[in-house]
Amino acid sequence: MFANITRTTLCLTAFSIATLMGAPLDATKTESLDWNWKFARFGKMPDGSTLPEPGKALGFATATSEEAGNPADNAVDGDKSTRWCADGGKSGEKLTVDMGRPVDVKNINILWEKQNNHLFKLESSSDGKRWTTIEDKTSGQNNSKDDTVENKSGKARYFRVTATGNNQSNWASIREITFTDAKGETIRPQAPNGGKADTPSSPGFNDKNWRSLNLPHDWGIEGPYRMELPNETGKLPWAGIGWYRKTLEIPADAKGNQFYLDFDGVMSRPKIYVNGELAGEWKYGYGSFRVDITPFLKFGQKNSIAVRVDNPPNSSRWYPGGGIHRHVWLTESNPVHIEHWGVFVKTPEITKSAAKVEVDTTVKNTTEQPVTPTVTEEILDGNKVVASVTTKGEAIPAGEKGKVTSTLTLKNPTLWTLKAPHLYKMKTIVKVGDKIIDQKFTNFGVRTIEWKPTGFYLNGERVQLNGVCQHHDLGPLGGAAHTRGYERQIEILKEMGVNSIRTSHNPPAPEVLDLCDKMGILVIDELFDMWHSAKKGQDYHNYFDEWHERDLVNFCHRDRNHPSVIAWSTGNEVPEQGNKSLHHVSQTLTDLFHREDPTRKVTAGCNDAGAARNGFADTLDVYGYNYKPWAYKAFSKDRPDQPFYASETSSCVSTRGEYFFPVDWNKSKGFFLYQVSSYDLYAPGWAYRPDVEFAAQDDNPNSAGEYVWTGFDYLGEPTPYNLDATNALNVPEGPEREKMMAELKKLGNRAPSRSSYFGIVDLCGFKKDRFYIYQAKWRPDVKMAHILPHWNWPERKGEITPVHVYTSGDEAELFLNGKSLGVRKKGKGEKDRYRLVWEDVKYTPGTLKVVAKKDGKVWATDTVTTTGKPAALTLKPDRNEINGDGYDLSYVTVAVRDAQGRMVPRSKNMLTFKVSGPVEIAGICNGDPTDFTTMANPENKNILKIKAFNGLAQVILRSRKGESGKATLQVISNGLKSAQTTVTVK
Repeated sequence: MFANITRTTLCLTAFSIATLMGAPLDATKTESLDWNWKFARFGKMPDGSTLPEPGKALGFATATSEEAGNPADNAVDGDKSTRWCADGGKSGEKLTVDMGRPVDVKNINILWEKQNNHLFKLESSSDGKRWTTIEDKTSGQNNSKDDTVENKSGKARYFRVTATGNNQSNWASIREITFTDAKGETIRPQAPNGGKADTPSSPGFNDKNWRSLNLPHDWGIEGPYRMELPNETGKLPWAGIGWYRKTLEIPADAKGNQFYLDFDGVMSRPKIYVNGELAGEWKYGYGSFRVDITPFLKFGQKNSIAVRVDNPPNSSRWYPGGGIHRHVWLTESNPVHIEHWGVFVKTPEITKSAAKVEVDTTVKNTTEQPVTPTVTEEILDGNKVVASVTTKGEAIPAGEKGKVTSTLTLKNPTLWTLKAPHLYKMKTIVKVGDKIIDQKFTNFGVRTIEWKPTGFYLNGERVQLNGVCQHHDLGPLGGAAHTRGYERQIEILKEMGVNSIRTSHNPPAPEVLDLCDKMGILVIDELFDMWHSAKKGQDYHNYFDEWHERDLVNFCHRDRNHPSVIAWSTGNEVPEQGNKSLHHVSQTLTDLFHREDPTRKVTAGCNDAGAARNGFADTLDVYGYNYKPWAYKAFSKDRPDQPFYASETSSCVSTRGEYFFPVDWNKSKGFFLYQVSSYDLYAPGWAYRPDVEFAAQDDNPNSAGEYVWTGFDYLGEPTPYNLDATNALNVPEGPEREKMMAELKKLGNRAPSRSSYFGIVDLCGFKKDRFYIYQAKWRPDVKMAHILPHWNWPERKGEITPVHVYTSGDEAELFLNGKSLGVRKKGKGEKDRYRLVWEDVKYTPGTLKVVAKKDGKVWATDTVTTTGKPAALTLKPDRNEINGDGYDLSYVTVAVRDAQGRMVPRSKNMLTFKVSGPVEIAGICNGDPTDFTTMANPENKNILKIKAFNGLAQVILRSRKGESGKATLQVISNGLKSAQTTVTVK
């Protein structure tokens, strides 16, 4: 069907092109649309300059003044989250709109930024010189958020608003001016020539000089870092406007079928144009959505697809990325087909001998006649059909959807467990009459989940949730989705003992849940970071009222078949917690989830200490505590019937390989030169070291577990060097909050930090010391011991250099150059319950060795040795073979080593990477939160440079699509022996 598609290479799923040519289709066909797009940026550019968007250079709106970032055109861009604002509080500021031609306007609505006393005059003109007053409200009181004025002046081309009565606390600021005709239809400004050939949405737009690229794509990670940009969002130029274009040629014989574009996620506010017409839009940058492009296609001809992406500043608390950052799919269906995400598999009854399986299949009828579908459901275990049933549905009216419910019995089911995450496939076959009109495969697992006041239960057995919170970015790859990147993260987390992930604070890429299903990871699937109340001026709160139900339904339908998902989280630290008049928002979201998925409980992350008592907890099935370990005991007593867990914990901060002296157990110490000491003792005001949460969990066994903030470091939010006022929400009002915010402000102004210190693992995926205290706690059967710090301190000879040991043993003896420094045993105290400490060790070069015991027997050992100077480099790929699909990755670790092959812990040598063969450098990193090296350079993917950070750095190689053979990576550094490695691309 798509044999003539231009600018793309097909990646059909399970069906050949020959099959697609038949009509009707025997199944919906989905293919990747990731390849060969044209791209360009506009608005705020990476270097800080501004490039006008094509088609807007004329300026539909002008003003007597404009505040930086809030130009006049924002008032007529159709987006109520943007605004025009004057550059001061002067009275008499004017905003003039050129409609591009005379228009017959019936009503004009002015949406102001804030509800205030807005005094204004509204005028019209045919030539922009002679003006007629439409409405004069320049006196009196007009305390409004929006004003609607009837136009009785007749046709006009120009309209002007003059704001009066302004002052320094009330600047002229308009979100949107909307013009409507007598039928109530919106009239938009346009360029005098119609504007069609001048805009990137137009089929005839010339994009030959635009950049060619493949998806997923994050324009922000391409840099450069800029000191003047906010560090809470990573000091990267993610804000701006981007356009993506490609051409499709759909054969004439495809007419009559339905065509959709399915977007896994676009950051943010995308508008999708087909042949110059707006086919659809979305607001939430993390949401997955579908656009029906059928009405806009020209069959047998070339079709232009254009996607406009608009990332406004001040719209995120962390690095969001920018662009089409997840996969895009082209879907073709028969006029009658299974609805998108239209199969819902449930297992309401499970015993050892049998499982009852219920399947709801939603069938969409886009024809003009009613149809009666027959649905066959087959359960496949591998390639074997182990159960099946056929159900005849009821007639579905023209243009409607209908649900067909089937029930099957699966004998002797294999359960989905953490150790053996077994997956079945549901094959859904839909017939109309005797013709198959659609088929779909859906993965599912057979398992029970229960939240009880005594914890979380999987298949009837209590499971302590050893969880981490994970942001969406992949460090040096930015926000762009990479399946191997997510898989590697989960592998590292599982090694530490993680069995659960909270997708903070947004829907993850679909691949994340696929991997969790296959790898045995439980998931709390989170939807929003904010609701109706803002956290940032241009964040999702501007769209919440209009869009939250659509986003929730899509999110729930997309993810509800994943056995890994154990709860829905409606939000995180929302201000509505403390406002009883807004608790109904939480109840509404909970009710919507229950309506769409009655099989799972609903939770939220709550940081307001009063939310457990003021009624907010009543709106949730399961209560999530953020940073309140002291509250667990009281919650169990006050709300004995409600399950709870720690949805966000610790927020301990550290930099891999950095240690500062003297070592102070005061959590506010340990910050120096924009790094944080890795003794794992330090945290911002609301937070605490891991040991505190361990004790709270152990002492309160009714808690279902914890989710540490965070598993991996991420871009943005470099607390304690982060100027983010929302951090204050974690501390009760009063002197402590004021003191904390004063400290944040002092540290955060112009700090070079651009990524977080919260991670247990750094931005590269290199383990920090903290990894081992969690491994010791969460994997007590693993024989392990870990010493910190490193032992390269030539400037500290004879000085006190404390040594900490993390071990799954119960005691340990420390030796320095063969001499015992004593035995330490785990106890119940603050310093010895989860770590062993030798506080009075005086530094002498040589070897530290720890011998850990358990039950009196040697359990594990670890050594740390003073190394020589840097002498050589080594390269170690995590995978020596990768697929030539254009997506697969090999993560290569480079280490700086001494002449004896030992990693030199304080080395920071400059490294140059060169690659040849069927791969490209997708990213480089070193884990230093203050390094401004561009990590993903689109201009040069074969030679890149970065400094090692404390002995390590990373190169990520990505295969080139359709190529195979051996790829060679070389790393060189002045004065060091170079290294080379090969990766085979298949």
